[in-house]
Amino acid sequence: MLLITWAAGIAAGAALVARWRIVGPGFLWLAAGTSFVIGAIGAGAGGGVAAWAGSGLALSAVPAARSPVWAPSLLAASSVAFLISAVAAGGALLTVTGTLALGGVTTEMLLGHWYLVDPRLPRWALKRLVVIGASALLIDGLVLGLSAPVGEATAVTIVFAVLSAVSLLLMIAVWFALREPAYSAVMAATGLSYLALLTSLAATAIGRSLISSGESVLEVPRLIGL
Repeated sequence: MLLITWAAGIAAGAALVARWRIVGPGFLWLAAGTSFVIGAIGAGAGGGVAAWAGSGLALSAVPAARSPVWAPSLLAASSVAFLISAVAAGGALLTVTGTLALGGVTTEMLLGHWYLVDPRLPRWALKRLVVIGASALLIDGLVLGLSAPVGEATAVTIVFAVLSAVSLLLMIAVWFALREPAYSAVMAATGLSYLALLTSLAATAIGRSLISSGESVLEVPRLIGL
């Protein structure tokens, strides 16, 4: 349930940004609405009651976006509900790493737009999201790679490896772009984030398809229900 995992990540990222109180309600309307739409599609595809609950909580965060208490609380609860649904379908470890990876990359990309509107906003929030997303991408890629069936490299495994590496390199490039003081640096970082989101979505989807069957290199993922 990649869509449910993605929705959980966006809701978690939005809750974190809401707690930082660095942007107005507009960002939360966008982030919560995005999480709702993606989560509702996943719920309709078989995500179950928990996924529908997560979608409802994400939607309820839209009118509560101006509240410094209710907005992050509803978004955090939405993320937890999505996580419950995703864990039941795909296991705990990959659900957590996928949530952090996709949530960090997507939230950083969405928040980057607000920096283009108001360059006075502090960049430390973007940098923290980059660290979260890049670290989780690295861990997620390693877990998926080590959990893939033993055998010769195929075109699919090569594509997965390339996409994972490119995603990580793009996030590193975002980090270095944000270190530049010019306004154009945030524009470049946001553009790179778009590319990172596309490649990371493809990498996480392909990687999970690789371990859907066959013998695993690691026994730990199997023991925790992956």
